[in-house]
Amino acid sequence: MNIYAILPAAGTGSRAGFAENKLFRKAGGESVLRRSALAFARSARIAGLAVCVRGADRQAAQAELADIPNVLFVAGGATRTDSVKNALEALAALPCPPDFVLIHDAARPFVTQAVIDGCIDGAIKNGSAVCAVPCTDTLVRAENGFIAHDIGRENAYLLQTPQGFAFVPLLKAYRSIGEGEAFTDDSGVFAKYVAPPCLCAGERRNTKLTFAEDFAMDTFRTGVGVDTHAFGAAGGHIVLGGVQIAAKSGLRAHSDGDVLCHAVMDALLSAAGLPDIGHFFPDTDPQYKGADSMVLLSRVRAILEENGFAVNNVSAAILAKQPKLAPHIAQMKHNLAAALGIAESAVGISAGTNEGLGYIGRGEGITVIANATICSGSRIPRAKALRNAVI
Repeated sequence: MNIYAILPAAGTGSRAGFAENKLFRKAGGESVLRRSALAFARSARIAGLAVCVRGADRQAAQAELADIPNVLFVAGGATRTDSVKNALEALAALPCPPDFVLIHDAARPFVTQAVIDGCIDGAIKNGSAVCAVPCTDTLVRAENGFIAHDIGRENAYLLQTPQGFAFVPLLKAYRSIGEGEAFTDDSGVFAKYVAPPCLCAGERRNTKLTFAEDFAMDTFRTGVGVDTHAFGAAGGHIVLGGVQIAAKSGLRAHSDGDVLCHAVMDALLSAAGLPDIGHFFPDTDPQYKGADSMVLLSRVRAILEENGFAVNNVSAAILAKQPKLAPHIAQMKHNLAAALGIAESAVGISAGTNEGLGYIGRGEGITVIANATICSGSRIPRAKALRNAVI
C-alpha cells in the first residue's frame, strides 16, 4: 500500500503575531514544521511527504527537513485548498502515485503514531477517515453578539487532522472544485464531490497552534552535569561561580577552572539533548585558554535559546574539603542567576566535605554535581544543508 502524507505549510501564521512564520517556532525543542513532519516520517507505513510551502519559506523549510528522506516540496497556493490541490497534482505526476493520502496541518505538531495508524486504517477500510474528538463544551449560535439558541452537542465533533482518503477519488474531487468555492478542510471537499467522510478517533492533545498563547507550553526537561578539577595549579585562589576564593593553590584546567560553572553548563546542555562543553569549548582550542567560565555559561544560555529552550532552574552540590565556601554561596547564586537570566531563588547551591573520604577528603580536588531544568521556547534554528527534492 503506497501512502503519502501531505503537510500544508504555506500560511503566514499572521494570527500568532510573530515576526516569522509560526511553523519555524519551537515546540518542545524542535520547530513546529519539523516535529509535524517527523511524526509521519517515523511511520513505516508512510512512503513519503509532500510539504506545501510558500516561496519565501522554501529555503528555511528545506533546511528544517534536510535529513528526512522522500520529502517533496510543493509550491503553496493562495489558500489551503489551493496548496492541497498542488500537492495532489504533484503526487499524481509521480511514477507510482499513492493509493492513499493523509493530509495534516503542519501546525499540529503533537500528532501521535496511534492517531496516524488509526487514520490509515480507517481510510483503507472506508475510503476516508477524518480524525475528530467529541465536543464537550456547550455549543451556541450567536447573533449580533448575543446567544440566539443552543446547538445540541450529543452528535457534535471537533474535526482535526490528519484526514485520510483514497487518492484517486480525492484528486477527482479537488479537480471538480468550482471557481469561488471555499473549503476549510479536505473533508468538506470530499463530502461535496464524493461521499460523506467517515470519522476516526483523534486526540485532544493533537491541538492546532494558532495564536501566540498556544506556544506557551509547559514542556520541561531535566539534565545532570558532573565535573571535577584537581588542585595543583599556580596561584593562591580558585574560582567558583565567578567568585575568587583564597585557596592553597588553583585548580588545574584549560580555562579558569570554575568547576561549578562547568557542571552547570553540562547539566543545561544535557537537558537540551546537546553535546557537552567539550564539544562547544574544547580544551585543545587556544581561544579558551584561561577563559572566563561565566562568559562561557552565558554562551551556553544562548545556545539553549537558539535551540528553543529557556533555563528554568539549576541546583548544584559542591564537594570540597577546603576552602570554606559558605561565605561565598550567596555571591555564587547571584552570579549564576545573572548569567542565566533567572531569579536567584531559582539557583540552589550546597557545599559538603564528603565526610573526609577519598580524593575530596584528602583535599586533592573539587567535584560538583549539578541538576538543571529547562522549558521549551521559540527561536528559528540555524540553517542546515539542503538535501531534498523540489517540485
